[in-house]
Amino acid sequence: MHKIASLLYNGQMIFRIVRFFIRLLMKLIADIEVHGLEKIPEGNLIGAANHLGRLDTAAMLAVINREDIIMPVAEKYKNHWLFGPIGRATNAIWLNRFETDFSALREILARTKEGGLLVIAPEGTRSKTESLQEAKLGVAFLASKSGFPVIPVAVTGTEDRLVLENLKRFRRSKIVVHVGEPFKIEIPKGVGREQGLRDATDDLMCRIAAMLPEKYRGFYANHPRLKELLNQP
Repeated sequence: MHKIASLLYNGQMIFRIVRFFIRLLMKLIADIEVHGLEKIPEGNLIGAANHLGRLDTAAMLAVINREDIIMPVAEKYKNHWLFGPIGRATNAIWLNRFETDFSALREILARTKEGGLLVIAPEGTRSKTESLQEAKLGVAFLASKSGFPVIPVAVTGTEDRLVLENLKRFRRSKIVVHVGEPFKIEIPKGVGREQGLRDATDDLMCRIAAMLPEKYRGFYANHPRLKELLNQP
């Protein structure tokens, strides 16, 4: 037990050190505005965010004041000179973004059940259009299997193109993070598994889209569920 506690403590210390430097870096290169952070409850939770650029992960680590964050990271960054060590230090799960990685999904599910806040991008990869892409079914699968609440998160200002332009001009990037209300994903009986996961995924993405400016809504811009959410008081 002492050995396990020692390893856990060391892991937490490494996480704190890495996050300290990430927060320091983000203060230097970005001005982060956060709305709704108080909506993030304690306990097991899935945070689902849109994916615009490489700074999305850093922004999440900088603003979320929890030490039990679990983050899947694209496997291609495993041996990257910067993102590899950061991923290992923050206890990341390496994910194959080109196909449904059931091995990684099982590890994510097991780790989240042990306790933690899973922060994940339903789209699976950065958007090439700088707006929402059609999301994969993995997050809905994890949420329906675990029963944990999902909290939608909308991020703007992390586009790689904009960040690079601002760095060249020695300007800080304006990043805005909106946190939505937590909700649960349940697949109705009588609905096919894949269709149920697709409907749940569309609902999640429309909740994210509703917090984004119009130009970022992309694939979900004309979805009926988005229109329904936007018309709510």
